[in-house]
Amino acid sequence: MNLSHDRLRPFITAIFQAAGCQPAEAARVATRLVEANLVGHDSHGVIRVPTYVQWLKAGKVLAGQSIKVVSENDAIAVIDGQFGFGQTIGEQAMRLGIEKCAKHGVAVIALRNSGHLGRIGDWPLMAAEAGKLSLHFVNTSGAGILVAPFGGTQRRLSANPIAAGIPVQGRSPILLDISACTLAEGKIRVALNKGVQVPENCIIDAQGRPTLDPKVFYANPPGAILPIAGHKGYGLAFLCEVLAGALTGGGCSNPEHADRVVNGMLSILIDSSFFQSDPAFATEIERFITWVKSSAKVTPGGDILLPGEIEERTKAQRTRDGIDIDATTWSQLVDIAKTVGLSEPEA
Repeated sequence: MNLSHDRLRPFITAIFQAAGCQPAEAARVATRLVEANLVGHDSHGVIRVPTYVQWLKAGKVLAGQSIKVVSENDAIAVIDGQFGFGQTIGEQAMRLGIEKCAKHGVAVIALRNSGHLGRIGDWPLMAAEAGKLSLHFVNTSGAGILVAPFGGTQRRLSANPIAAGIPVQGRSPILLDISACTLAEGKIRVALNKGVQVPENCIIDAQGRPTLDPKVFYANPPGAILPIAGHKGYGLAFLCEVLAGALTGGGCSNPEHADRVVNGMLSILIDSSFFQSDPAFATEIERFITWVKSSAKVTPGGDILLPGEIEERTKAQRTRDGIDIDATTWSQLVDIAKTVGLSEPEA
């Protein structure tokens, strides 16, 4: 099924509102999820809706929550998300960080106990749109243990996203949004729903053997996702666990906390104007972009993309042509809509 974002967003909003969210929060969650689909991150898009609603019904994520400041000074804040929707808590955390950064040139926000934060690229993008550079490390303290350590076969780490944003005058921000593992769990679920294989060298079965079958990942005993670039990705994942888990107070991956998905995020925001004049910084960024893109191309007529440009192009294409939703995901959306009281014609 192909739907325009303008038709999909109200449907998802209606589901969350019927499930118990206030209109503003329902619209916020829906907007962030549909935006993920628009930029090509289907793993963090509307495929998440049934799971989010199930978590809400079970009390594993809470509607209408606000951040609680545990401790703070001029440039640092330790905050608790109180298990609220990550789309709400993430926005509040970034607003606090942007405010502190604007006053003092730098801010460090240590967030713990947030519901699933969605596409992590949303948060450096929000900071970049406010003119701030930012760097973000994320972990999942319990139910999101998905990744085997380098040399291991069993799940011990979370997906551990790392994201960064750089504002650039006269063009879209440079936006890096990656994971320390080979692919997001949501991409495995997308492959499962579509009935296709996952790429090579991404997941292993319970015995540590490579597999392309997404069903193997959800088997009993389960498979695991591999780190990117072997020991290098494993090292980055370990760093994320410490910074986003131990340092924020939310905890590193821990099977004793496996009853709910809880994100921690350490965000570092920087105002470049405190370091040098804006024209000098902007001029150097533009010079460097031109230099990088001037490289000879591997493929004649090819292109060298900056981090974030592929998402920007995908968004333009999907805004114009619509978002493809596979039949399984669409059926799941209609089913969850009916469970929260929407009629079949409404769905």
